[in-house]
Amino acid sequence: MPEHAAQDVLARAADIRLVIFDVDGVLTDGRLFFDQQGVEYKSFHARDGHGIKLLQGTGVETAVISGRHSQSVALRMDSLGIRHVYQGYQNKLDAFDHLRQKLALAPDEIAHVGDDLLDLPIMRRVGLAVAVADAHFSIRRHAHWVTASPGGAGAAREVCDLVMKAQGTLEGVIESHF
Repeated sequence: MPEHAAQDVLARAADIRLVIFDVDGVLTDGRLFFDQQGVEYKSFHARDGHGIKLLQGTGVETAVISGRHSQSVALRMDSLGIRHVYQGYQNKLDAFDHLRQKLALAPDEIAHVGDDLLDLPIMRRVGLAVAVADAHFSIRRHAHWVTASPGGAGAAREVCDLVMKAQGTLEGVIESHF
């Protein structure tokens, strides 16, 4: 990343009070698994979950807005303490507007992490738009920052670390584990 771009991204991340994650393709690798009875399974990366918990510990809110509905997502988000879970929203702006008003946040105080076209309307409105490394090219083109890791493989942790670094809390979080 060019130095001026890095400074812009860090400046944007410094103001973030809420990080919104898409699920399929961001918190997972985007693959959907079904057993013979139609029960859906998803795989979440433990490092992403730990990063989310660490970020929450610094006072930054986290949320999920997903176009699909899944019981496994509800269970995982509950285990991570994510209180703002919006599932089944094909028009993600409705959930975004509700959440923004509920938390009384300006768009510049919100980051969104996405991977596909359903995420684009939100990404065009937030202060920090992030695409995962394997996001659709149109999403990467509209992102302020693109992670090095693909969705479901550490991308969410990168975002959490970026926000904590920009806000001066990352080193303290790391040192608290010694």
